[in-house]
Amino acid sequence: MTQEVRTEEDVKGFAAHATVIVDRLIDVGIDGRGPFDSAQTVADSALSGQGDAERAIDAIVRSHVRAAAAGGFVTGLGGFFTLPLALPANVLEFYAIATRMVASIASLRGYDLHQRGVRAAVMLTLVGADADDLLKGAGVQHSGRLAGLATSRLPGPALMVLNKGIGFRLIARVGQSAAPRLGRGVPLVGGFLGAGFDVFLLRRIADQARREFPHAQAALAR
Repeated sequence: MTQEVRTEEDVKGFAAHATVIVDRLIDVGIDGRGPFDSAQTVADSALSGQGDAERAIDAIVRSHVRAAAAGGFVTGLGGFFTLPLALPANVLEFYAIATRMVASIASLRGYDLHQRGVRAAVMLTLVGADADDLLKGAGVQHSGRLAGLATSRLPGPALMVLNKGIGFRLIARVGQSAAPRLGRGVPLVGGFLGAGFDVFLLRRIADQARREFPHAQAALAR
């Protein structure tokens, strides 16, 4: 009986941490925190410099890929990401970069980053093919693209279920991504392995974001 209670408490604790991870990634990656600009600021700056939304997206992807390869993005956040069930710092760093990149792409395609549905769609983009299963589990209907959430009224309970599921998926991927990162303990070779793996994953997420967030006016016209 004691073991059953302990297991139940562990599961509840794990679920709470999964939700906190997503909330904090949103705080940093979408809204910005401390010295790190918000996704909206990044999008506006890129658009100003490039003069065209698609060229701005290309520039944002390039800059975030460089950031992922170089590392150090969340170094200045101190204990902000410190959790009882903590993800490795380099994994949190990667997903913070990925969140801001996807949110910037969504903004440049015409989506309001203050909308609850858009924020959920940004985070779901990070989990790729698992997004459909998470949406079904939360009882959310969508039009085949995550951007469809932008115009839906996402209930609070459904959002909690989604965030919990996203957090679980991100935690699970720590183990999946561990092997390529083990080489980081080897001078030079490890650095190239880790950077190459992060660049590959981030580019894949960028491609997913471009597909999931078509221009908002075109999406609404469907």
